[in-house]
Amino acid sequence: MSSASARLLKLFEGHRLTPTQRRIAHCMVRQAGDAPFLSSVELAELAGVSQPSVTRFAVALGFDGYPALRRHLRESAPDAATAAGTGDAEPDPYNAYQQAVHAEIDNLRHLAALLADPAPVERAGRMLAASPTLPVLGLRAASAQARGFAYFASKVHPDVRLLDEGGSMLADRVDGCVRAGADVLLCFALPRHPKEVAEALDHARGVGLGIVTVADSAFAPVAHPEDLLLPAAVGTGLVFDTACAPMLLGRVLLEAMCDGLPEAQSRLEEFDAGAAERGLFLE
Repeated sequence: MSSASARLLKLFEGHRLTPTQRRIAHCMVRQAGDAPFLSSVELAELAGVSQPSVTRFAVALGFDGYPALRRHLRESAPDAATAAGTGDAEPDPYNAYQQAVHAEIDNLRHLAALLADPAPVERAGRMLAASPTLPVLGLRAASAQARGFAYFASKVHPDVRLLDEGGSMLADRVDGCVRAGADVLLCFALPRHPKEVAEALDHARGVGLGIVTVADSAFAPVAHPEDLLLPAAVGTGLVFDTACAPMLLGRVLLEAMCDGLPEAQSRLEEFDAGAAERGLFLE
């Protein structure tokens, strides 16, 4: 990755951008050498967005407007003008798609470093295993993570209930889980964080459920001091987030939960025997 691309990625890091704004950021990274010299109209045309979207993008990054953003880019790379004029700009060895993959690899490395202390995950696994009924919450972008966890967890846990739809009945379904014996709720919370998730978690705490949350950051808007929060960063290099690290953390949680379920192995063997008998899978 070129130094210009790295500077841009560092500038965007930590900002919650809309899909349109990420398209602009993605375009700027691809055009890193020219970015400090593009007008807002030129950048809008390259990114395929409107000129006002470019202005809003600059404001989202903390600047008064696009001219201030462009001035910052020029001042932070004083050699950019020379490089642009001589054609000696450092080439970027990776295209935009490769950059997104490398960013996810970095997220996985960070997750591996966090798991050097396995105590939080092991504690979460014990909590999930001990709950007679296990509600798994994930709305919108997080619904795929919740559904994947619930699919595998149901093979070893006696009562897993997927909560992947919002609406007025969500609180009712949480209450139903409590009546069935749940004492812990697992939540996957990923950007952009729906208001309904925060409301559902507040309701769950109010009815006595403990909360284990897999979130994109320890500072996610759904974070609560009483909860056990396990962070796993999402990738933001593409128009839509990528969630390899949260998915892998979900599988790690499954492993930790299985360690707390004495019958997990026998249930898996029973499922495999039944699947073979029914011819479920191609061999």
